[in-house]
Amino acid sequence: MPKTLEERIVRAVDRQRLTDTALALIEVPSPTRSAGEAADRLAAMLAADGFSVQRQDADWAQAPVVAASLETGRPGPTLQFDGHLDTVHLPFVPPRLENGIIYGSSAADMKGGIAASLEALRILRTLDALPAGRVLFTAHDHHEGPWGDGRQVRAMIREGIVGDAVLLPEYLSETLPVAGRGVAIFKVTIRREGVPVHEVLRPPGLPDVVGAGALLVTRLHTWHEQLKRNSHPHAGSDSAFVGSVRTGEIYNQSPTECVVEGTRRWTTPGSGAAVKDEFEQILADLASETGTEFELEFVEQGEAYRIDPDGPFVHAFQQAYTAVSGSPLPVGAKPFVDDGNIYASVAGIPALTHGPAATGAHTLNEAVPVEELLRVASLYALTAVEFCGGA
Repeated sequence: MPKTLEERIVRAVDRQRLTDTALALIEVPSPTRSAGEAADRLAAMLAADGFSVQRQDADWAQAPVVAASLETGRPGPTLQFDGHLDTVHLPFVPPRLENGIIYGSSAADMKGGIAASLEALRILRTLDALPAGRVLFTAHDHHEGPWGDGRQVRAMIREGIVGDAVLLPEYLSETLPVAGRGVAIFKVTIRREGVPVHEVLRPPGLPDVVGAGALLVTRLHTWHEQLKRNSHPHAGSDSAFVGSVRTGEIYNQSPTECVVEGTRRWTTPGSGAAVKDEFEQILADLASETGTEFELEFVEQGEAYRIDPDGPFVHAFQQAYTAVSGSPLPVGAKPFVDDGNIYASVAGIPALTHGPAATGAHTLNEAVPVEELLRVASLYALTAVEFCGGA
């Protein structure tokens, strides 16, 4: 890429426009399954910029997907910029700008990143910088679990609303993940027959759901220690994690139900079904031991995946990153699961997660520096030039 084009792209980023875009998106509350108004706001922005906007239900008519593209009319690959508009179900924090930092719900996760990718699309059109192919810009609902199940991304893939590679501006900036773990959110409900009873009035042999829950937590801890041996240099290790145990109404009551919730993560692509089978066997053994009933909800949020670290998409990204930052980005792991897992495992396309160095995701203190949004906008535009130009 000519040095002059790199400089023109960096200079073309409009700080005020980008900031205004981020604030306008954050201003609209959009908890998962209720991102329709935010999607409408984004679609109106794109239309005002002169882009042709397509809306598809994609299995969730309450918030149709927002899609727009920048076409060159010349043969070449399609690079997709994709982001989710939905947020976790926490109290809404309105946006504000202080000392060059944007605060508010979804500033970090991930409307700041969506605003940066939209700015990249604007730059590419203004400069007519895309040498070939096209850029597809998409945004959707149904990302955040356990409220969302990834249905819109899967529907987009089925309906052909997908590129040959995808960039996702999640809040990961220090490493370039070329592999990711799969994850399922589990909820185990342990039950016994009968009604709650005072501890001193328990009949002999009454099954103990609290004890069964304690055994389950201990068994999962032991399993986790075994699972850690399954590892991948770029994805990390398998794990079993318990984050919530709920039971009983009062300290001296024998309850009828205990609920244990957590996550199960794995590194080997395509092993989600086998992981669930092994989990079910653990529960079956415990049910037999304790005389209780175990019910499992096991919701896969994303499958494990790996992409070629020497492939053309990674090469294009690293060329662009070096142009912006002076050196390539170290290859590493992705600690969380995002929609890139679905794109890589279901669509079979390389998916790279990289966004602003933002903080406070899944808290009431989300924040993103405007300078980071400027950097990501430049990086995405440069990556598109490199990738779509076949460099």
